[in-house]
Parts: sequence; C-alpha cells; structure tokens
Amino acid sequence: MCGIVGMYGVEAVNQALYDALTVLQHRGQDAAGIMTEDNDGHLHLRKDNGLVRDVFRTRHMRNLTGNIGIGHCRYPTAGSASSAEAQPFYVNSPYGISLAHNGNLTNTVELLDDLYRSDLRHINTSSDSEALLNVLAHHLQGAGKLIPEPDDFFEAVTEVHRRCKGAYAVVALVSGHGMLAFRDPNGIRPLVYGKREVEGGTDYMVASESVALSTAGFELIRDLEPGEALLVDKTGQLHTRVCAVDAELTPCLFEFVYLSRPDSVIDGISVYDARLNMGRKLAKTILEQLPDADQIDVVIPIPDTSRPIALETARTMGIDYREGFVKNRYIGRTFIMPGQTERKKSVRQKLNPVRHEFEGRNVLLVDDSIVRGTTSRQIVELARENGARKVYFASAAPPVRFPNVYGIDMPSRSELIAHDRTTAEIAEQLGADGLVYQTLDDLKDSVLECRRDIKGFDASVFDGHYVTPGIDLDYLAQLDARRNDSAKQSSDDEGEEQLAIRNGV
Repeated sequence: MCGIVGMYGVEAVNQALYDALTVLQHRGQDAAGIMTEDNDGHLHLRKDNGLVRDVFRTRHMRNLTGNIGIGHCRYPTAGSASSAEAQPFYVNSPYGISLAHNGNLTNTVELLDDLYRSDLRHINTSSDSEALLNVLAHHLQGAGKLIPEPDDFFEAVTEVHRRCKGAYAVVALVSGHGMLAFRDPNGIRPLVYGKREVEGGTDYMVASESVALSTAGFELIRDLEPGEALLVDKTGQLHTRVCAVDAELTPCLFEFVYLSRPDSVIDGISVYDARLNMGRKLAKTILEQLPDADQIDVVIPIPDTSRPIALETARTMGIDYREGFVKNRYIGRTFIMPGQTERKKSVRQKLNPVRHEFEGRNVLLVDDSIVRGTTSRQIVELARENGARKVYFASAAPPVRFPNVYGIDMPSRSELIAHDRTTAEIAEQLGADGLVYQTLDDLKDSVLECRRDIKGFDASVFDGHYVTPGIDLDYLAQLDARRNDSAKQSSDDEGEEQLAIRNGV
C-alpha cells in the first residue's frame, strides 16, 4: 500500500500536497515525494527516503512552485524498505509525464520485456510503477498529437487497462496538459476525488483516502469507479470516463480491517462504522467459541486500529473497556517494517503497558489482525509480565494464510503464523490462554452492512482466491522467494554495498 494525492489548484498546491501526505503517512513510511509544475511549464521535484516531515524542509517547499502537482508516500511491496525507488517517477516523452502509483502489478516481468522489445522503451528500475508509467506514455505518444484532447487520455488509459494486470490507483501530472487519475478495473485500491470552491475558481484533489480531502476543506464528490479515469485539463475543466470493459468493484477487504484510517470513507463505506460492526460480530463469536468467556474482566485494544473494534466488542459482551497500552506515536507501524529483527525491537518501544489494568485480571486483547504473530506474541508477554492472570486474544480478521499480490507486502506464506496451523496451535504459539478469529462471512457482512450493493471483495489473504487472472502456484512461489525476511536482508546488504561503492568507500 502507498498513499497518493494529486491536485489542480487556482493557487500554489505545495502546502496542500504536503498536508495531504502527512495524513496519508500511515499508508507508507519508507519514502515520500512531490512533483509540481509552475506557470512556465517547469517541473519541480523533491523525493527521498524517510517520513514526509523529514523529506520536505522549508527550502524544498519553496522550490515546489506551481498550481498543479502530485505526491506519494511509499510503502515497498517487494524487497527491502531501504530501496531508493521513491516516487513520483518521470518520463520526458511525450509531453513530460510524472506518475505516482498505489498498488502492485502482477505481470510486471512480462510488461518490462514487452516494453523493451515492442515499445522500444528502456526501463531504469524493476519497479512496476515505472513499467505502468511507460505503458501510459507509450499510448499517449501513439496519439501523435501536440495538443491531446480528453479522448486521447482516456484511450491511453483504456490501453493501460488492457495491458496491466493487478491493482493500481494512479495520479499523473502531464506537463502542459493537466492532471490525470485512474483506478484499476476491479477497484482493489481506493481512490477518491473532491473539490473546493475558492476565489477565482475551483480546486480539485484526488487522493487514496477521503481524509486527505476533508482535512484540507475539500468536499468529497465520490470514489472513482473501477476502471474509471479522471482528467482535470490545463483550463481546470473536469472530465471523467470509465475506460475498462467488464469493470466490477471488488475492493480490498484488508483496507477496512487495517490499512485505512477510521475517519475515511472508502467506496461509500465509513471505515469507522465497518469496524464497529466487526467488533459487534466478533463479540458474538467470542461468546460462542470461548468456553470461559464469562470469566473475562476487561477488554483491551491493541492501539490504534483496533480501538473501535474493541470498544464495540466490550459493549456487546457487557465487559469493561480499558486502554491498557500507551502508544509511542513516533514509532512506525510494525506490520510494515522490513525485517523480523526490527519488528521485534520496535514492539516494546511502541507500546507501554498500564500495569494496574492487567494486574490480577483475565484480559481479552483485541487486534485488527494477526499476520506474522511477532507483535501479538510480545504483547501477550507484556500482559503477563504486568500481572494478567489469563490472557485471551481476539482478531477482527480471519486467519491470514495467503500472501497479498495487490500492494500489501505480507511475508512469504511460510512466515505467516496461520500457515499450516490450527487456531489452537496458533494460540500456543502466541502464548495465549485462548484465541478467537472473526469468520470471513462476518467480516464481509461488517462491510456490506454499510453498503449492500458490493458483489464481492478481494479477500485473497484469507481465502486464497485472487480476483485477477494469472496468479498460480508458480507466481506465488516466485513472490515467496522475494518476500521472505532472508531475501530482504540480502537486498539490504546489497543496497548498502552499492551505496558504499558509489561513495568511494
């Protein structure tokens, strides 16, 4: 997952783009970047590894002039988090196009070969985002026009949909011609847009989550539909068109469980309301499955994502809700840290227990999900160290048994704690006295209660069913080899060696 934002404004957009990236920071903590275009057609870029607040200093913001621009905060979907592949990416022909992408293409290898052999384009990295940019550029160039019309952009996006497989939400800045955004035909990754009336005209913003719009005073218009493209041309006129055949909304279910902020609205669904529903249904499952559920004294959330879930779980069960962990807000999300060693180290730095909420009590810990189990195991240990008599654990999501191929860097399948283990075996691994998982049907219903017309979800991490073609055992095996922690460590070492060589060390 990554965070993306694009803006066409009446005045300078640099501050609004920066502010949007700060509220999308939870979607990626590896790198950040902004590209703007000034009134003279000059492009200005700042990108680097690090958090948004660290990448952009006053001197950088002053250079990011112009009333149109795009931004990106990166979360690596394969390999090491020390990668220098910060976005936006840029290609100079045609027109000069910069692009930011959230998601993951599943046919990148084939695309890179095709781009070289058929499109005669040299790709400088192995990034699927750069491949996607060059596919878009190739088909815009094919229009052969000095001044392209909206139809030319939409036809180029149609070709992107034809050639690119997987998940992608995209914003692009086309120099001299406007801002383009589009979403994959399954709508797996989110993308919304809105407007803000100001003196002199209308500002438009496109972003991964509605919270980026609302905090900047934009009115949320709607989500882009699956396969839809949006163009704000150089005169500030808005154009939209669905550019994919057989498009059907199958959003990522994990967005509602974990990825998105609770104050966001995605595909017309309040993330907060969906999580309240998860908590209510989880409580009923706990009462059905946990023999000594009536002995639980207190429900404690694992901050922050699970708070509304745990709150409703406690209310439904008629048990006290307590904040038993204080979170250090200057530590990143442990789920998206690159290696097992760093994750283990960060948990105790990130969460500090309030001892008297645990001491002598039977405690129910509620989390949004359990992926590797590293964090969950240490949290159970913390609860016991602080005097808990018994520690039960509940997950608002079903067991995560399969890798994600659509932009979430879940570990290799063998590193998932639920891989080839029963619930009882997982509980033993965690050191918990009992473990309850939400059922997949209840998780889906929690979201569907907020919007009934969605026909399906990407729930592949839970059920192994991938909504796009071409995901077979061979593909998953190759993915597994790239994602395991030993491969990432090797990538880290190689990156450090190359950096040393370049610096003459």
